[in-house]
Amino acid sequence: MKKLLTIAFLVGTILMTNAQSNNIESYRKVATKGYAEKEVTPDIIYLSISLKEFYMDGNMKKKVFIETLEKQLFDAATAIGVKKEDFTVQNIYSYNYQNKKKNNELLQSRQYRIKVTNLNGLHSMLDKVDPQGLESTSISGYDHTQKREIEKELKTAAVKDARLNAEILAAADGGSVGKVLVINDNSNFNFGELVPTTRMFAKSAMMDGVAESNELTLDIRPIKLTCYIDGVFELK
Repeated sequence: MKKLLTIAFLVGTILMTNAQSNNIESYRKVATKGYAEKEVTPDIIYLSISLKEFYMDGNMKKKVFIETLEKQLFDAATAIGVKKEDFTVQNIYSYNYQNKKKNNELLQSRQYRIKVTNLNGLHSMLDKVDPQGLESTSISGYDHTQKREIEKELKTAAVKDARLNAEILAAADGGSVGKVLVINDNSNFNFGELVPTTRMFAKSAMMDGVAESNELTLDIRPIKLTCYIDGVFELK
């Protein structure tokens, strides 16, 4: 009995699908494309920061350990609102350091990924880290807190644009447009796939052994987001 019910259900589903398909095919149709765009300035930045151990003033008895530098960075980050889960270690490595005795020593380095939403606090965060231990900083990605709302706005505008284009084509042939039959969404709003430009960078804190300013130079330009929609409308 169960097998008969299952077969009946499958046959009914297939017939219903075919009926819907044939119903759509019976319409006179007009196919168009819809487009919408908007410039958005990211309000979330993902920083990549590398710290490295060093000896203060070359004094072999005054080593600044990576744990000390990490605590400086973590405390400074949380002070500007970075959550604990948004402060992660990306990589751990070491490098050769030749001391005054001409002996090589392995010093530790660590790379961190920090999600920052308080962009005004970036400078104060880096100022609280010893500049000699700050090897490099860079922006690895960005995002927006209102991403879903922006996506909805653009998709709505693109669908309206597709209908407008369909109305223009229909009117050219003395017809009009009815209900939408098919909508295909071809848009992509993944901020993570967008690569930061060269206008967004930070200076290395060390060059030829001399500490430089660790001020992060930001020039975040708006990102142009685009949305493409394929629409098929009833032609009356």
